[in-house]
Amino acid sequence: MTELSVLIVEDEPLVADAHRDYVGRVEGFVVAGMAGTVQAAVRALARQPIDLVLLDLNLPDGSGLEVLRGVRAAGRPVDILTITAAREVEPVRAALTLGVVGYLLKPFTFADLRDRLEAYRRYRADLAGAPSANQATVDAMFGELRRPTDPGNAPKGLDRGVLDDVIALLRDAGAAGRSASEIGVAVGLSRVTARRYLQYLTEQGRTVRSQRLGGSGRPEVLFTWRL
Repeated sequence: MTELSVLIVEDEPLVADAHRDYVGRVEGFVVAGMAGTVQAAVRALARQPIDLVLLDLNLPDGSGLEVLRGVRAAGRPVDILTITAAREVEPVRAALTLGVVGYLLKPFTFADLRDRLEAYRRYRADLAGAPSANQATVDAMFGELRRPTDPGNAPKGLDRGVLDDVIALLRDAGAAGRSASEIGVAVGLSRVTARRYLQYLTEQGRTVRSQRLGGSGRPEVLFTWRL
């Protein structure tokens, strides 16, 4: 899949630069432009095709919602991820009504944005790979965008710190993946306990299971972070 082009709409230069750095660190995305006002964003969208807009709602010359409304009125096939400090219910409702693919509240970490960009990339890949849409396909694509990412608390019975360690190990392993035994040794868990963490991540759609031949010649379950 070709790289997805991103327009960053943010009026604070330091914040905009941070967003650009974050996007540049996520595989499959390229920053195609920067805009600090509603008018600059409108001009940028008219000049070149953009896949995704990271849109601040509080801009010097108006609300980012004006950009959203302009995009929808023009019928442009552009997706919007709002990034804002606005916590009032009304802008949230308006953004959802206008069809944003996400609503990320400031302040946030690189991991927060990375997870949403990766979910969006998977959504676009699923969309491009579907020859036609049925209910299951539509539900899966919407579910990809709406799945919670990196919740603040681990589910009952799992430790958040341990879960973060497992995620870090899987990320570092890349396409090579890790087995429950390997994760257990690295984190200091039994294989059975490590498998509970890995199974949770698999159920969340964040890891993929496969098999490889173990040392005894028997198949071994391998868990790979979903890139």
